[in-house]
Amino acid sequence: MSVVTKLGYDDYAAIAADGQRHEIIDGEHYVNPAPNLYHQTVSKRLQYQLYTKIELAGLGTLYNAPCDVQLSDHDIVQPDLLVVLAPRRRILTPSRVMGAPDLLVEILSPSTIDHDRSLKRRLYERCGVREYWIVDPFDYAIEQLVLKARKYRSQTVRDELRAEFIEDLVIDLQQVW
Repeated sequence: MSVVTKLGYDDYAAIAADGQRHEIIDGEHYVNPAPNLYHQTVSKRLQYQLYTKIELAGLGTLYNAPCDVQLSDHDIVQPDLLVVLAPRRRILTPSRVMGAPDLLVEILSPSTIDHDRSLKRRLYERCGVREYWIVDPFDYAIEQLVLKARKYRSQTVRDELRAEFIEDLVIDLQQVW
C-alpha cells in the first residue's frame, strides 16, 4: 500500500520560477502557461474598475496575479484578481493571502476552462469564498457565483454586474470587452 503525500506551501514555494502558473489544489501540483494578451487586456480593464471603486474608495484591497492565496494546508492558488475587504485585512500577510478572499476572479483561457469551471469552483465553494466570477472573454459574459448556505448560486451577466459581496458595486462589462 503506497502513501500519497499531499503537497503544501513549503513544496509550492520551492517550485522554480519558470514563467508558468503553478498551483496546489488538494495537494496536487497543476501548471498552466502564462495567459495570452487578450486575457491580460480583459484583466486590466476589470481590475481598473475594481481598483477605482474599491481600493481608491478605501473599502478594501485588490490584487492581481501572480498573488498566492493559501486556502488550506494543501490548497494554494493564483487567481487572476482578488479582493479582500477592509474588515478582513487580517488575512493579508507579507507573502500571501491566508484564507478565503471576499472575491476571486478567474478569466478563462483555452487551457484553463475546465480547471476554472469545475476544480476551482468546487475548491472556492468548499473554502468559503463569498463571491467567485468566472470571466468568459470569448462569450463576453461573467458567471457570477455567490455563496449562499455554503453553496454557490449562479447567474450569467453580460452587461452590468452587481456584486453581492459589497454594497453598490456595479461593473460595466461594456468597458471590459
